[in-house]
Amino acid sequence: MATEADILTPPQAVAARLARWQEALDGMMPTKTDGANLLVATWNLRAFSDLTKAWTSGEGVSPKRNFTDVHAIAEVVRRFDVVAVQEVRGNLRGLRYLMKILGPDWAFILTDVTQGEAGNGERLAFLFDTRRVKPSGLACELVVPLQEEAGVSADRLDRQFARTPYAVSFLSSGQTFTLVTLHINYGANAAGRVPELTAIAQWLASWAEREFGWDHNLIALGDFNIDRAGDPLFEAFTSTGLTPAPQLAGLPRTIFDKPGAEHFYDQIAWFTKGQQHRPVLALDVVAGGQVDFVAQLQGEQTLTDLSWHISDHYPLWVEFAVPSP
Repeated sequence: MATEADILTPPQAVAARLARWQEALDGMMPTKTDGANLLVATWNLRAFSDLTKAWTSGEGVSPKRNFTDVHAIAEVVRRFDVVAVQEVRGNLRGLRYLMKILGPDWAFILTDVTQGEAGNGERLAFLFDTRRVKPSGLACELVVPLQEEAGVSADRLDRQFARTPYAVSFLSSGQTFTLVTLHINYGANAAGRVPELTAIAQWLASWAEREFGWDHNLIALGDFNIDRAGDPLFEAFTSTGLTPAPQLAGLPRTIFDKPGAEHFYDQIAWFTKGQQHRPVLALDVVAGGQVDFVAQLQGEQTLTDLSWHISDHYPLWVEFAVPSP
């Protein structure tokens, strides 16, 4: 009987490839500095579910994602303090192996599988470095009121979210921040996404006003499936004052984006100063960007193959400066 490969013991060739990937990441990312910064990211990890328990995936093998790929993903995740992950599926084998690589200092919080065809069998998750951040008590799914007397119009949501947004509060260096992650249903056309985006913008504004007295940082992040800046989807998302991180403007969101035709699917956003009765960000934004893994990890694969091994979306990140006590 063949012995199963040990995911914590990469063969020499894989270890060398991962070392090159680590070196490339060193040039892309700021470093974690205790008491000085907070690194938050969002990543749609395409169909993050099962994996092939081997270091390579042979021709025709399914799933394509293997131990080497999960190590490459782990090297990205460990650069951040907390990562919102979309498209975690019902089968958690990939997540379990990822957490094994990250080690005992890492933890996760996630939703149950969203039922129904539109839910696509997905979960929403937060992965976090417990040495840097800790949950501060709140974890909830977001639902919208659907009372008939509310007079729901055609551009408003007349049902619950296809994939229920998930909010978790964290504490780091004396600062409390609440992250709300979601994956807007892509649907048959762009117009069909407007009601969900409008509903999440209004829900967050209402919640922020209720939380005003607590003065907590409220940050929305995830895959909003926004096509372009300034289009009806973007306008719906920003309609109540949510402001996308300016450091991320113009960056391609997927590995298939063409220069000059980038999508704005993934976002990190918050309420800004000058908006009454809403807690504004008490953290200074010092940097932001994406992690472009194509050049380092594609090799001889097609982009489509790479999307199944790693993802079709780039991770997006923002670095916040933590105020001095």
